[in-house]
Amino acid sequence: MRYALPFFLLLLVSPLQAQVYMTEGGRAEFTSSVPLHTFTGTSDRLAGRIDLAEGTVDFYLDLETLDTGIGKRDKDMRETLETDQFPFAEFFGTLATPFDPASRAAQSVRVQGTFKLHGVEREVEIEGTLQQTADGLRVEAAWDINLDDYDIVPPRLLIVKVDEVQAIRIEATLSPENS
Repeated sequence: MRYALPFFLLLLVSPLQAQVYMTEGGRAEFTSSVPLHTFTGTSDRLAGRIDLAEGTVDFYLDLETLDTGIGKRDKDMRETLETDQFPFAEFFGTLATPFDPASRAAQSVRVQGTFKLHGVEREVEIEGTLQQTADGLRVEAAWDINLDDYDIVPPRLLIVKVDEVQAIRIEATLSPENS
């Protein structure tokens, strides 16, 4: 009987510890276009933390880690984003819809918060999915940004200009913080 209480306390504490999830190896990508051509930039260095108890969602990306597959385009992108002054894209917000961590099904969720890019902060609402898996918490989300909203002037070559609207997509599996 004297072992029952510590075992019971362990059962109570374990779910609380498993409500905070982290990653430093998520995937972020953007899709951009110019007339007659579309290209994608990716990074596998998305860092994030989700605290289900608090309902907070916090992600950031070092923009220097984005790779489009062409060195000159990457250099131009970094100059356009002024990564020497504004090295990170960041999001901090809260879950605006309920999430059931006991379910193994992918659940549609919505987060509300602040997305910061190029030194400009904007309130955004992003839809995605969260799924409890054997490896942790799987997150996927996609949204569009308008470069003008973040004081970013799209690059131009003669009369060809990069589209102002960029499609953003993230995906990651976040591990329990205590592991």
